[in-house]
Amino acid sequence: MTLPELNRLFSTDAECREILTRLRWPEGVTCPRCKNTDVWWLQTRNQFTCSECSYQFSVTTGTIFNDSHLPLATWLMAVLLLVEARKGISANQMKRTLGVSYKTAWYLCHRIRAAMKEAQQMLDGTVEVDETYIGGKPRPRRLTRPKDIVIGIRQRGGDVRFIHAKDFKADTVYKIIGDNISEDVEVLVTDEHPLYPFTMGSKRDRHKTIRHKDKVYVHGDVHTNTVESAFSLLKRGIVGTWHRLSTKHLRAYLQEMEFRFNRRNNSDLFMDTLRHMVTADPLTFEKLTAA
Repeated sequence: MTLPELNRLFSTDAECREILTRLRWPEGVTCPRCKNTDVWWLQTRNQFTCSECSYQFSVTTGTIFNDSHLPLATWLMAVLLLVEARKGISANQMKRTLGVSYKTAWYLCHRIRAAMKEAQQMLDGTVEVDETYIGGKPRPRRLTRPKDIVIGIRQRGGDVRFIHAKDFKADTVYKIIGDNISEDVEVLVTDEHPLYPFTMGSKRDRHKTIRHKDKVYVHGDVHTNTVESAFSLLKRGIVGTWHRLSTKHLRAYLQEMEFRFNRRNNSDLFMDTLRHMVTADPLTFEKLTAA
């Protein structure tokens, strides 16, 4: 999808509602309250009415679009801008491009990111695990917050996971590995950090190590270059686009980069993202900014 195509296909509110309706209810409109399929359209209000429970709802009710006053055409343009930016797009850039306030642009970006989530399957085959630290370089004589730890797990030829870890201790890493890597994994590859052998559990006999300390980065099929290339894309997004991420919202940005990376070969990422947005739960501004 390109911007000229978007403007040609979805320039009016009616056209936007039509595509969202098809994506949300591919087998026909269903009442979100009682699941009845016998509904009728109130054109004057852009709403459906359920014949069973008399509930009135629109295609955006109960979705990420819920209670938004932005035109749907603006929403769709924001989605396209975000998913087509390989290193992400900042709220400031979104503000300038769409002609909205910074607060609106920031909330808009976070609502789109909130929809970039789905049920994840356990990773198997050959899996690489590594860690990185987010938070910039320490500055002498200044108080700086501790760096955030991100565990990267990538299946060769498959998906990547970025997990914001509360610390880098054996119990924490053990749980992350157990939650994301199948018991049937063939090979687990890490660097020589002394923590990893103690977090592999029943997978320890399939654990292989590459010794970066000895300046060995590839030894046959043993390397962590695959997960490190995913880290590289994440860090280019931070340095080149977002510049600084708060601990509070770090998971949202990791989720966006996961979604984008795992669908890098998807020919219609725009429609795929819209499909997630009409099935995801609403995200209120109060919830987003809560302490």
